[in-house]
Amino acid sequence: MNGELVIRWLELLGGFSILLQCAEYWRIADSTDPGGVWAWRVQRADIPASPAWVRQLLDLLYQPQWYRVQLLLRGAAAVCLMVWGNQWWLAVVLFVAQLLLLVRWRGAFNGGSDFMTLITVTGLLIAQVVGAFAGQEMGWTVALSYIGLQTLSSYFVSGWVKLKRPEWRNGQAMTVFLNSGLYGPLPADSVFRRPLVAVCCSWAFIVWEGLFPLVLFFPGGVAAFVLLAGVFHSLVFWFFGLNRFFWAWAVNLSSVFFLSHWISSIFTVT
Repeated sequence: MNGELVIRWLELLGGFSILLQCAEYWRIADSTDPGGVWAWRVQRADIPASPAWVRQLLDLLYQPQWYRVQLLLRGAAAVCLMVWGNQWWLAVVLFVAQLLLLVRWRGAFNGGSDFMTLITVTGLLIAQVVGAFAGQEMGWTVALSYIGLQTLSSYFVSGWVKLKRPEWRNGQAMTVFLNSGLYGPLPADSVFRRPLVAVCCSWAFIVWEGLFPLVLFFPGGVAAFVLLAGVFHSLVFWFFGLNRFFWAWAVNLSSVFFLSHWISSIFTVT
């Protein structure tokens, strides 16, 4: 597996994904002002009152003008990541900026996509920290392995949760979710309202997500699983408008290729 290609993919798509997020945050920035529906004075209630300096620092950082400065710096860092590749100062800026945004939005603004982005920027930081002590190649090996394992676990956990829920096993959850989509509710004659179709679709997702970790030991099957992942996230984008999910996962799927082939090479050598 070409490690340099995987790294460049991560840098280019990662930068684009972060830049897209910054544009979305900027578009709704007025809603985060003191009179907006997402004003910091409301969300700061979740921050413990002690120590006082923590709240004071966050109050300063999340003032409208400084919040916008953070978005501009994060967007500029994303562009630099695409142009120059991962640098230690970029990794630090992107990691800190992601943490600040997570705090600002009570943990996440757009659910799993924000945490997947945190995994991406954490990987960039790991590559720099480990690389400083053990060399660039080892730094990226550890970073891509970390990102790959986290990405695989995101599918596995999702599949396991669906398996435990009766509404997913009997297909009811599929219809409920599609009813709440951009084009919902589903027409009365929609094929997805048919119990057999709903059950088959539900179990297809359960099995696919649950078996995803197997690609670690069968590198020849990685492409098929990743292709299905691309189709899955494209459908989520189409039905629910969650473009962040598509790009956030697309960034990290390349690391799954790397991890699978790297593990395979270890067993081959031994």
